[in-house]
Amino acid sequence: MKTSRPVAGTLAVAGYIIMIVPILFVVATAFSAGSTLKFPPDGLSLRWFGEALSYDPFLESLVTSLQLAVASTAIALLLGVPATIAIHRGRLPGKNIVESLFLSPLIVPELVVGLALFQQLVITYNLENASVLLIGHTALLLPYAVRVTGASLANADPSLEEAARGLGASPLRTFVTVTLPILRPGLFSAALLGFVTSFNNVPLSLLLQSRDARTLPVTMLDYVQQSYDPMVAATSTLILGATVVIAIIAERTLGFAKIFGGINR
Repeated sequence: MKTSRPVAGTLAVAGYIIMIVPILFVVATAFSAGSTLKFPPDGLSLRWFGEALSYDPFLESLVTSLQLAVASTAIALLLGVPATIAIHRGRLPGKNIVESLFLSPLIVPELVVGLALFQQLVITYNLENASVLLIGHTALLLPYAVRVTGASLANADPSLEEAARGLGASPLRTFVTVTLPILRPGLFSAALLGFVTSFNNVPLSLLLQSRDARTLPVTMLDYVQQSYDPMVAATSTLILGATVVIAIIAERTLGFAKIFGGINR
């Protein structure tokens, strides 16, 4: 079958190759039987997967990353959903300015955001614990909560909520029975994007980390600087496998079309 856009098709194929081929190299290296990180691997072995699963710094930072991603995503949604409703349904003066402020972390480089938070929280207020990292990740995820849930709300018919209130439903009942189901695709989308963004973040975590709060990507970066064995490749492969499993479960239970319906409409 011939395509009517050969240039676009060629660029798409090139993009897939650029993204996928390096991942395949990492996966292949993870099964190496050798002691150095190189391709092609020296034989095949599951040795480094066992090393990765028993390496305490990786396990401790994994727990920290999971807790941080869940907490920051939840807080971002708790703050972002009311802001979204106020922007799209309320009579908020200067709506465009308020929305731009919430979206600003997407425009400003993460290093700049991290440096600003480091200056204010660590240097000025002398905070050196996990709360600094939580505040930073929450600020980073707020734009996803506002923008993605806002896409679902903007595409919905406001007359549905007006009809519920006209029939005597209280604002809380209207939100639970009408607004929340409308927001469901955006909530799932924002939660997935927020969790992945927080879990994989390096620049912000690198600046705001503390002794009792080190994320897995930062720990892996430190390990690569000191060692050159395939354990990091094995860890990356395990994370990739877990991501694929989550994606399959999400597709089978809800479907990506429903999850991301608030954006694609």
